[in-house]
Amino acid sequence: MPHTTSSRRHFLGTTAAAASIAAWSGPTASLAAPAPWTKMQLGLVTYLWGEHMDLPTLLASCQQAGLRGVELRTQHQHGVEPVLTAEQRQEVKQRFADSGIQLVGYGSNAEFHANDPAVVRQNIDQTKEFIRLMHDCGGSGVKVKPNGFVKDIPREKTIEQIGKALNEVAEYGYNYGQQIRVEVHGKGTSELPVIRDIFQIASHPNVTVCWNSNGEDLAGAGLEANFQMVKDRFGATCHVRELDDQDYPYATLMKLLRAMDYEGWVLLECRTKPDDKVAAMIRQRQLFEQLIAG
Repeated sequence: MPHTTSSRRHFLGTTAAAASIAAWSGPTASLAAPAPWTKMQLGLVTYLWGEHMDLPTLLASCQQAGLRGVELRTQHQHGVEPVLTAEQRQEVKQRFADSGIQLVGYGSNAEFHANDPAVVRQNIDQTKEFIRLMHDCGGSGVKVKPNGFVKDIPREKTIEQIGKALNEVAEYGYNYGQQIRVEVHGKGTSELPVIRDIFQIASHPNVTVCWNSNGEDLAGAGLEANFQMVKDRFGATCHVRELDDQDYPYATLMKLLRAMDYEGWVLLECRTKPDDKVAAMIRQRQLFEQLIAG
């Protein structure tokens, strides 16, 4: 992603492996306390419901909806990008602090599966930029992703390459207090046995799994078996779609998370386009509260 003058102008125009490594803080007094039977908290990924919101609107919407945290995705309307100056980064940090909403982290498009070493290096370097951005803005981690396999390249080679790249950015992130969260993503690389194999190479404790609630989770031996395959490497984030989506067993997922005493963020990454985004967020929060109580 290029550092553009327009990105800086946009921001100026809108200004008004281990969980112990993660830097996110607990709930603020300005929001209702989470349910006593769970340590999980509900938040929002700006893709897609928040992609057209500037930062003040995004924070106000989360406040209204009772969502406690946000994962900011790159190239969205909030304009939080590496191009920001030190002063602007401090302003982002202060806006989150004043709002009572937690900056959970950053959703990047960094990927490490390309057959061109120069492209892989570019993505590693870009991830390091995002790590510094989140450190300065008060976030706690950066989401990256495997994004498929390259034709005619052995899977084992790509898996090893991804794993080694993850170790490098994980070590860098550790030094900045930023967790690396590997979204279960991409054709072929969304399969949980593949994620398991990547993490056999990616052994640094600061590189973690971001569960992504894909259809592939139900393949093979099913959801529970796939979940157990990678749960020991879970990080501070888990992505879900609309919790009333009947194609995915969210009630079972929440039971599995509760059974492992998951302490991280369940983040809404919703795909529909409701006219009233805040009302839709409130509905999802209500569903979440029902599911974790069940």
